[in-house]
Amino acid sequence: MENGSSGTQASLVVVHPDREIATTQRLPYFVGISAGTVGSKNLSMHLVVVPPGGHAEPHVHVGYETGIYVLEGRVETRYGPGLRESVVTEAGDFLFVPPGVPHQPFNLSDTVPARAIVARNMAEENDRVEPYDPGAELS
Repeated sequence: MENGSSGTQASLVVVHPDREIATTQRLPYFVGISAGTVGSKNLSMHLVVVPPGGHAEPHVHVGYETGIYVLEGRVETRYGPGLRESVVTEAGDFLFVPPGVPHQPFNLSDTVPARAIVARNMAEENDRVEPYDPGAELS
């Protein structure tokens, strides 16, 4: 396959995520595909781990779609205004999070971590994430 901009042969790149990065959501992320690791232009994929009994901070993704595939565990994701709605995903389920939708995932197990692959239509490793205060919309 030719790389249209330079005319050189494109290369496949294998990434071995060997360290976690800190995120606004306060969950361990292991960087896989991103602009920084493979030079992607419009895609990033990471592994996220929700520790037993753990949860992310409430947040909103700014300007990008997110697809999540649950590898193991059961996760309740509260979402929408005031985080009043809820959906449960488990191993084998996909979850789509549109841009701008407030949400907060919770691991439903107190003994087993939940693991998921997260894909986004933006290539930067650092999330464009804003913290969300669910109480602000309820007052």
